[in-house]
Amino acid sequence: MASLDFEPLTYGELSPERRPTLAQALVPVLGVVVFLGIGSGYLGMNPHAPLVWSVVLTGLVGYYWMGLSWDDIYGGIADGLLMGLQALLILFTIYALIATWVSSGTIPGLMYYGLSILTPEVFLPATVILAAIVAFSIGSSWTTAGTLGVAFVGIGSGLGIPAPMTAGAILSGAYAGDKQSPLSDTTNLAAAVTNTDLYDHIRAMRTGTAVALGLSLILYAVLGLRAGGAIPAGRVGEIQTALVSTYDLSVLVFLPLVVTFGLALYGFPALPSLVAGVFAGVFTTMAVQGVGFTAAWDVFLNGIEPETGTKLVNDLLAQGGLSGSAWTITVVVAALSLGGLLERLGVLAVLAHHLAQGVRSSTSLVASSGLAAILVNVFSAQQYMAIVIPGMTLRNLYDDYDLESSDLSRAVEAAGTPTGALIPWHAGAVYMSSVFGVATLEYAPYYFFAFLSPLVLFVMTLLGRATTPKDTADSSAAASADD
Repeated sequence: MASLDFEPLTYGELSPERRPTLAQALVPVLGVVVFLGIGSGYLGMNPHAPLVWSVVLTGLVGYYWMGLSWDDIYGGIADGLLMGLQALLILFTIYALIATWVSSGTIPGLMYYGLSILTPEVFLPATVILAAIVAFSIGSSWTTAGTLGVAFVGIGSGLGIPAPMTAGAILSGAYAGDKQSPLSDTTNLAAAVTNTDLYDHIRAMRTGTAVALGLSLILYAVLGLRAGGAIPAGRVGEIQTALVSTYDLSVLVFLPLVVTFGLALYGFPALPSLVAGVFAGVFTTMAVQGVGFTAAWDVFLNGIEPETGTKLVNDLLAQGGLSGSAWTITVVVAALSLGGLLERLGVLAVLAHHLAQGVRSSTSLVASSGLAAILVNVFSAQQYMAIVIPGMTLRNLYDDYDLESSDLSRAVEAAGTPTGALIPWHAGAVYMSSVFGVATLEYAPYYFFAFLSPLVLFVMTLLGRATTPKDTADSSAAASADD
């Protein structure tokens, strides 16, 4: 479970003299929209500079207009980085892991055997199902995407499936499985901040997740049929020949995979499991591929550019190692700093509060909870805040409307967890884009689950299927016990 070393401010905790008005809160928010829209959207700049502009504007608003001290501003930035520290460490580790898994033959082995088994027609739905099973088993969408996901992008390329489609399928399966896993940090976090029993929360999400995943599978099946017959003559054989002539692809190359997923299944958190995978990758590189100790650890740091004799394979397997993470890490640091600063100024709490003020019924309350999770995702760039801030801000309203807390936990996770990977400056999107080598806006149209999960939530809400009065829930529980 994700542990929070600080709790984001709620509206009630903000002192009246320091609480921003809605107009004050909207100034930095509009600044973020304008800077990212013009800088990244219109001018085509990398997001680094627009994010820094947004941090500076937000800091100036806090200092000169809201009366915050430098210590307050710095503290907000530090809190944002602290909440995202695990994500940053996973990013560092994943870059090193992918490089060592290429040099060890693990990813080339997955590509080789995957090309022998899968066809274009079944590849996308099969990818969704496998990613969902793995993510459910280990409780981590990020680990699933950064390991099996990378290999499946290579397999898809060999089968003529565009990389953005493959990335979307991996993400749909990974996030669907993650949401239903009792080992997932976001699943545990959503239950914890809303005072909901973990398994009540998982049961509340089950129907919506199943519907969204089922619809996604249908769409991927249609895409797969359209891709059928698109393999250039001889491509699969060319790729497999290049792989088997460059690497020893015995069963031993899958040792890093067994170590990483074995530890995750045993209950170890994602980070130590991934670190163990790095060491297993280096060991396998030396023991199976015959690479020396120094050269194997040089791959860990500087990455690998294989020479397989086939440009397509070289491009698929080239990885930057630990040092190649700089671009990604700097984007995430800037985005987390901005999110932490917006939280410290009270901007996120004020936005969530005013959204709650518009609630007039139990139906609008659940819909507003999902919308709040998406908005916080956009401006905090961190899925933990997307769960925590609306979860803490709105939970008393669920008592006022006599609704089960699982209605809130379901709403914030169904809308907050999968949508982060759609937002280009979000920590999740930057991570996924970097490991797949596909820009966020390129895979977004094929990441169906991210659109369907909140959409199904909102439709269920309109149909009255997402609100559970407490007396109804208690009666159902009693009836189940009698049976």
